[in-house]
Amino acid sequence: MTDKADGLPEPEQALEEKEARSLEVLRQALERFQGKIATTFTGGKDSLTVLHMLKRIGAGNVTIPVLNLDTTVKFNEIIKFRDRLAREWNLDLIITTNHEGLKKIKIAEDHEQCCLVLKAEAIDMAVKKNGWKALITGVRWDEQPAREDEEYFSDRTEHTRVQPILHFSELDIWAYIKKYDLPYCTLYDQGYRSLGCQPCTVKSSRPRGDGPEREGRAQEKEQIMAQLRDLGYF
Repeated sequence: MTDKADGLPEPEQALEEKEARSLEVLRQALERFQGKIATTFTGGKDSLTVLHMLKRIGAGNVTIPVLNLDTTVKFNEIIKFRDRLAREWNLDLIITTNHEGLKKIKIAEDHEQCCLVLKAEAIDMAVKKNGWKALITGVRWDEQPAREDEEYFSDRTEHTRVQPILHFSELDIWAYIKKYDLPYCTLYDQGYRSLGCQPCTVKSSRPRGDGPEREGRAQEKEQIMAQLRDLGYF
């Protein structure tokens, strides 16, 4: 369907096309890595969207394990929402924390080391422990410059990253959440646009869709995102 005024797809139709593309990536991944695949859930809007798509594919159930990365310094609102959704959607929730790493660092002092130990290493631990060959994430092209060249299937050292919503924008995500009336973390209604660890995340100065989405994240970390992703971070 097109808008006769300018020949462009109507927003709802464009969203449906993006959904179809994402669902196809997910179906391919589930078939290709059957029994050896998990999805991530951060408690944020993007991984929420991916979870719901998996729920649609699974006839109302997320049929694969759901990995949550707990750095021990997440907002309470995120933890509460994670646990609520795990109950309501009957998720096979697996929480990974690098407890040994926590003993070796001072949180938020060295952003590169902190993210490497509490995030990248914790993810790698979970992948190896569970024998997963693929891990689904909710990263998007327009969210961060280090992600703009990513592919739907990205091979890493130990596994393949599956990234089904790369082509979604921030506003697409919110349109999807509204369309399907999904619950979401209350922090978004308090001015946060991107949710990270509490010591390194502040509210955004701009509304959704205006300017850098991750401006509320620690900018020292944002500047080394490419290196962190090379080491295993999302």
